Amino acid sequence: MEWFEALILGLIQGLTEYLPVSSSGHLAIGSALFGIEGEENLAFTVVVHVATVFSTMVVLWKEIEWIFKGLFKWQMNDETRYVINILISMLPIGIVGVFFKDEVEAVFGSGLLIVGCMLLVTAALLSFSYYYKPKQKENISMKDAFIIGLAQACAVLPGLSRSGTTIATGLLLGDNKAKLAQFSFLMVMPPILGEGLLDGMKLMKGEDIAGSISTLSLLIGFIAAFVSGCLACKWMINIVKKGKLVYFAIYCAIAGIVTIVLSQMQG
Repeated sequence: MEWFEALILGLIQGLTEYLPVSSSGHLAIGSALFGIEGEENLAFTVVVHVATVFSTMVVLWKEIEWIFKGLFKWQMNDETRYVINILISMLPIGIVGVFFKDEVEAVFGSGLLIVGCMLLVTAALLSFSYYYKPKQKENISMKDAFIIGLAQACAVLPGLSRSGTTIATGLLLGDNKAKLAQFSFLMVMPPILGEGLLDGMKLMKGEDIAGSISTLSLLIGFIAAFVSGCLACKWMINIVKKGKLVYFAIYCAIAGIVTIVLSQMQG
């Protein structure tokens, strides 16, 4: 992977991690166009995902600080309930990661057709959440947190937007728009950091997951994903508040059709 490829893919990851257009799908498309695959692509994906976690921490630092201050009061309060909801939301993705890791990795290597189809599913879900107007709730319940977690588990499929799926699911449940965007971005932090830790342990054991990718390319990709992620995170929170997700549905529909056409041309 050349440094300019790392720069482009890092920018793509940072922007699309928060915008409801599927970061995994766009990374798969970009990697396919650049001819990047295998362990090299896996290592880069892990690095840029960790970068977007750090961008979440920067943008939502006040919320994170609020959570920890309340948590260490050692009593049941709003902050403790928020943490419990995050833990509940992590259960489905944890089950998928432990028991279906090989199957998920196989799907990621199955080509652009699945990416295109899942982008169309993302478009449909975003459209439905825009036009459906349920009764609004003030807070995210434990039940809603679990359902949103199920949506996140489904979004491991490349092309099915994680932020789009979780936010759209919350909107369909009637959850508060501003709180939903923050919850969606915070709930993904532990799973991504956990995956990064596991891969870091592999490196410490002497297993080379980086392949032929250079340290410079990894660094450039990390910085690009971090900076663009900070910008996209702030932008997406405002977009969700204004309820303008339907425009991304149009984009995902177009991107899905183009991707399917590309997959057939490659085949």
